[in-house]
Amino acid sequence: MITFIGDYKVRLDSKGRLTFPVAFKKQIREEMLEGFVLKRDIFEKCLILYPMSEWERQNAIIRSRTNSFNKEHARFLRMFYSGTAEVSLDGSNRILIPKRLLDYAEIRDEVVMAGQSGKIEIWASGKYIGMDETGEEFASMAEKILGGTFDEPVK
Repeated sequence: MITFIGDYKVRLDSKGRLTFPVAFKKQIREEMLEGFVLKRDIFEKCLILYPMSEWERQNAIIRSRTNSFNKEHARFLRMFYSGTAEVSLDGSNRILIPKRLLDYAEIRDEVVMAGQSGKIEIWASGKYIGMDETGEEFASMAEKILGGTFDEPVK
């Protein structure tokens, strides 16, 4: 699985395209040829960009835990897959974001593309800046979620 490193401000052009940051492009290399899936985030008003290989990995997990003949599962699957689009880089290293997804994430002209494990979050610039936790809040969250795991050797 790829871990994308960094966050980058990118301007949207008048057609809803954004230039893919060179640093991210270097991090994925051959996987770029397969394209990406762009979808609404489950928890926040942002978009998630998955390389196709990671999207397939996520789908395998979902398929293993759901039954499309179960009413609640079918509803979850419908909601999970709504708001998705397959996208790819054009010859100028840009991704076209569908208008419906721009509207959902309230993106107008500038975005922050923030790397994570297996995906890139795409935020309206003002919303990303506004969601920053203070150092103390983040430290408390890290302690609660991870405990002392950073001090332990990786096995």
